[in-house]
Amino acid sequence: MTTTLTMVLVILACAIVTWIPRITPFILVRNIQLPQVVLRWLQYIPVCILSALVVESLLNAEGPIVTFDWLNVIAFVPTALVAIITKSLSQTVVAGVVTMAILRYVLI
Repeated sequence: MTTTLTMVLVILACAIVTWIPRITPFILVRNIQLPQVVLRWLQYIPVCILSALVVESLLNAEGPIVTFDWLNVIAFVPTALVAIITKSLSQTVVAGVVTMAILRYVLI
């Protein structure tokens, strides 16, 4: 596949369109002091996003029936325990990757 000027311009345009909504909020609130209630509410956003990602990976939604992805559920248990005990992101990620690798090696 050759790279044409059109392709490069499309990639740059996509990058700009993706970048604008991510950077604009930071630019807008940089010079203003947000109320304490807003700051307290914003603290819950990372937890909500992480929870949504975890729940989405544990479930299979095929049509109207929702089932568990049991391999992910089994890997989630020790990973969650490591997260609760250590409160370390790097150790949690390593535990999850190692657990999933062992499960896939043994079961699949």
